[in-house]
Amino acid sequence: MVAFILPANSVTGGYDIDNSLRFNDDDDPHLARTPSSSGSRTKATVSFWVKRGNVPSSSSMYILEASSSVSPFNMTRVRFGDNVLIIDNTLNGGADNGFYFQSSRFFRDPSAWYHIFFSLDVTQANAGAGWRLYVNGVQQTKAPTYFVQDANLEISQEDVEMNIGRRHDNGDEHFDGYLAEYHYIDGTIKAYTDFGEFNDNGVWIPKEYGGGSYGTNGFYLEYKQTGTSQNSSGIGADTSGNDNHFAVTELNSRDVVVDTPTNNFCTMNPLSTNSRGVFREGNCQVITNVQGSAPFGQVEFGTFFVNTGKWYFEAQVSTVGSGGQMGIGFNERVEDGAYINGSNNLGSAGNVAYTSGGKLFIGSTSETSTGVATFTDDDTVSIAFDLDNNKVYVYKNGALQDGKDPANNDGRAIVSAYNNYWTPWVTKDDTNNNTTVKFNFGNPPQAISSGNADADGHGNFEYAVPSGYFALCTKNLAEYG
Repeated sequence: MVAFILPANSVTGGYDIDNSLRFNDDDDPHLARTPSSSGSRTKATVSFWVKRGNVPSSSSMYILEASSSVSPFNMTRVRFGDNVLIIDNTLNGGADNGFYFQSSRFFRDPSAWYHIFFSLDVTQANAGAGWRLYVNGVQQTKAPTYFVQDANLEISQEDVEMNIGRRHDNGDEHFDGYLAEYHYIDGTIKAYTDFGEFNDNGVWIPKEYGGGSYGTNGFYLEYKQTGTSQNSSGIGADTSGNDNHFAVTELNSRDVVVDTPTNNFCTMNPLSTNSRGVFREGNCQVITNVQGSAPFGQVEFGTFFVNTGKWYFEAQVSTVGSGGQMGIGFNERVEDGAYINGSNNLGSAGNVAYTSGGKLFIGSTSETSTGVATFTDDDTVSIAFDLDNNKVYVYKNGALQDGKDPANNDGRAIVSAYNNYWTPWVTKDDTNNNTTVKFNFGNPPQAISSGNADADGHGNFEYAVPSGYFALCTKNLAEYG
């Protein structure tokens, strides 16, 4: 299913998480550390927040793994496998010699942040005493398939490499998405309430951890630094006080982002039923491989749908693709069970598109090319849409098009055909040539040369945000949406 409007864990006030780390699995990104001495082999607590990027229907994506480098590959692993959560510890090559848990529920919503907490005490005789798992503050009661007493953990073993973001023993199965507020407590069993709490609306939100020692190989990753060295200035800096810093591979300063559980940003949505593109960079980059009739062919949608407020986003066009047209804009939500919009082709009311051919479409009947420039590779299209007054403004490389200006409140009128809930979109009508677009909702996948925030200090944009318009993030939605 597709999540609309406000994704989970959207909060204001209280404890703020400032940063997360974005993993793009096509780059083979990961963090790695090899302990020089063993910590506890029997007790561990792990807490982290995760927002999924690419959501494949099958295959594994590793969030944490520690494994020996020789057969029989003893290992401790945390991963998404076929969109379920799997946590296991194998000894002598078999889960039946350790423990194995596979969730009964799916974790495939790319719009929401999940809090994963689990604790393990393998000195206990059974899973009921030694195993705890909570997701967003709710205990997962399904027991592990196996739970063998005294099955030593590999996660804190001397000379056994620990990886975040990939499977170490084969260097593959990389994670795609965002990780934030990553705690590993070595040798101590903590409570899930040490890391989160329910707010007055019944939403599980982060809580500052102040529970004491992290143990020998414990760590706390806040992702506040941008360096690539294995030290306190690096992306993998441990701020627990242990200085158990991680080495950085295929991650850079652009991957330290502000999309967090306490300020969730819009991305594009790989689960949209009409989407047929390739999604990368935490769903901020879309490569279309679509078809349809001009100018509204197959489309990709955003994860947020809004019906009030004034919003701004940018889209850097890496590749327009030859033949046909592409369009960037926003579209109105319709649900009929088959497609988000009810058809393959959006050439109807309830959409806005600025096309590469130099036209502005509002629905299928309103079209203008007066004062609207064409755009091509490496150009940036910006969209400002005002849902309080139902008007739209478009920019090319920071320059207003169509002779309209938000300062004058004179934009083209938006026509609501359905229910006035709108989301960003990209469309392409060519059957043979792909289009690549990097969307910036304030959380850019590309390098930004200037740096502009909205009036509330949210987002990082190439061009100035129009006065009174805001980035599509949950802190702004809570105030203006």
